[in-house]
Amino acid sequence: QVQLVESGGGLVQTGGSLSLSCAASGRTFSSATMGWFRQASGKGREFVAAIGLPSSSTSAYYVDSVKGRFTISRDNAKNTVYLQMNSLKSEDTAVYYCAGARSLVFSVSAASAYSYWGQGTQVTVSS
Repeated sequence: QVQLVESGGGLVQTGGSLSLSCAASGRTFSSATMGWFRQASGKGREFVAAIGLPSSSTSAYYVDSVKGRFTISRDNAKNTVYLQMNSLKSEDTAVYYCAGARSLVFSVSAASAYSYWGQGTQVTVSS
């Protein structure tokens, strides 16, 4: 059984930083796209970042609103993906979900490209 378990969420002030982790078990994701999505209260699920494209398993892709502030990375030995979030804003408040695809995919920003999902971790940015 494949499981993705997020950790690292919490409450932080505007301008602060948080680091999220997503530990995978049940299969190896070193040759698959991993992504982070978020869902704010009353809104739909939004793509945040992904790592792993058909061109390179380490290529990263971000939604414009987090470019320069968030960094996605992976540790294949630990089967874990990370999301370092800096300069946090109130609009970053959401439940953050880790997602894993079955392989390296092109449509990294589409939720439908991912087969595995974590349970989510709350990130709250207060002003």
